[in-house]
Amino acid sequence: MNTATANEIEVDPHEPHWITQIAFPILVLLFVISQVSMGFAIYHHNYWVAVPLVLVTSHLMHGMLIGFHEATHGLLRKSRLLNELDGLIIGTFSLMSFSLYRAAHQLHHAYLASERDEELWPFIHPTMPRWWRVTAAILELTLGIFFTPFLFIRTFLRDGSPIRNKKLRRRVWSEYVATVVIWIVALSLIGYFHMWTYFLWLHVAPAWLAANMQSVRKYVEHVGLTGGTVNSSTRSIVTEGWMADFLNFTLLHEPYHGVHHWRSGLPHPELPRHRAALEPTAPEEHPPFRSFGAAVYDTLINLADPKVGAQWRGVTVLTRKERAAQQAAATNV
Repeated sequence: MNTATANEIEVDPHEPHWITQIAFPILVLLFVISQVSMGFAIYHHNYWVAVPLVLVTSHLMHGMLIGFHEATHGLLRKSRLLNELDGLIIGTFSLMSFSLYRAAHQLHHAYLASERDEELWPFIHPTMPRWWRVTAAILELTLGIFFTPFLFIRTFLRDGSPIRNKKLRRRVWSEYVATVVIWIVALSLIGYFHMWTYFLWLHVAPAWLAANMQSVRKYVEHVGLTGGTVNSSTRSIVTEGWMADFLNFTLLHEPYHGVHHWRSGLPHPELPRHRAALEPTAPEEHPPFRSFGAAVYDTLINLADPKVGAQWRGVTVLTRKERAAQQAAATNV
């Protein structure tokens, strides 16, 4: 286990640039511009312009999905009301319950890479057949727009669901009902005004790509890693250059993923300041990847037999509290 706690990690003294602190509003603005531009392109039948705009929009949608994740931590907006509102809006158009995602995601942080980590099912179960794990990976990486909502609905509806609080369950049900009603109204209006072409280009195509990008990023962050510590069960990417800065900006600094698991209460602009936490302090840990390509390659070579967690090696995976207790004990020796 790591012998240094997250609170002891050296912090880069440089304050986040103000632009990084308003990354999400900028993403929303760029998304609106891309949608309007694509609408004009479709109206004038300039599909050679629409195709690259779909790619741009899908990347921005992916960034907004990360914003959804930030909202579940209460970190997207300073205003709690706006934070919840943004989460509900993004969740509705992503076929997700904001409250359910937040509850399940808390389990991901508490039981990272263990058999109780609902987000990484089925890869965290050594008893799960390889053929099913490979099938799940194929479905999630190609049909993430449906598989990801299914993953959380499964957590909610399965026998022995960890989502037991009755008030929370009622809220989840109400969010799903609201989502169904909103989609019925939206699709009815689209059909009434004969706007299916616009719907397919402006929403369906980029949303499908964005959901798959989300799945790829999730796999890069965890799949194929069988360590028992934060750094050995997450892939982080620390690289430099204007392109890397742009990607980190549009992905709300999610490539510093290990830092997020060290300190889940940090707003995304703060994550790069704690990059020292990503350096290995145990034999099973590896340093952060120095390029996006290297991290993706390391993920791809593990997809033939996708697995997550030290339980695959017969090692007990500790909860976040147990890891913290061990780290505190080690530092007091």
